[in-house]
Amino acid sequence: MKLQRKAFVSTIGSEKEPAEFMEGIVSTMGATATGRLELESDERLVQRARSGEYEAFEHLFDRHRVLVYRFAYQMVGRRDDAEDMVQEAFVRAYQNLHRYRDEAKFTTWLLRIVTNLCTDQARMSQRRSNLEQKEAAGALDWMTIGMTNDPVQNLEDERRKAALRSALNALPAHHRTMIVLRDLEEREYPEIAKIIGCTIGGAKLRVLRARRALRDRIAPLLAQ
Repeated sequence: MKLQRKAFVSTIGSEKEPAEFMEGIVSTMGATATGRLELESDERLVQRARSGEYEAFEHLFDRHRVLVYRFAYQMVGRRDDAEDMVQEAFVRAYQNLHRYRDEAKFTTWLLRIVTNLCTDQARMSQRRSNLEQKEAAGALDWMTIGMTNDPVQNLEDERRKAALRSALNALPAHHRTMIVLRDLEEREYPEIAKIIGCTIGGAKLRVLRARRALRDRIAPLLAQ
């Protein structure tokens, strides 16, 4: 993943930020996290970042960027877009630290930001071309259980995976979000409810509807 710390740091250090912010960022670029920061909880790191300890937020970035990238990639299906999504998510998180409430996990709050970004992008983007879908088809390779040397079976597995990715990409953003959160990320319903801002019962109902929608999309593809 070509996600550079320098690119993220330069993004949040815009010209509108005060000079001391830029000095703090520059002083921490390239530095490894200290032992004390590695032992700090996310919530404590957020408190430090709010107090102006830029290295604390940089450590939050290092700690959770892979999680955010994986989630974003499963949502948008393109590496470049997912990397941009990571940058934007952490920029928004930094700019809105004052809105974070400690009763929710930091990762839950962060994934809610990513979910909103993905939803916004889906509303503005046109449907992916067939070439783009083929490029993203390998995103779910890790879901394959077991291996086989049977070439016929290999072709069948590849066909099923391609059908799954195609069907997932064709879903509306709100359905795709639920499939990714519950079935790919394996998030529990209480956390899903917090991420999308609904009740636990509402989250279960949305997952059920999303699964039905995915089933309806994938059945014709497998029948071909």
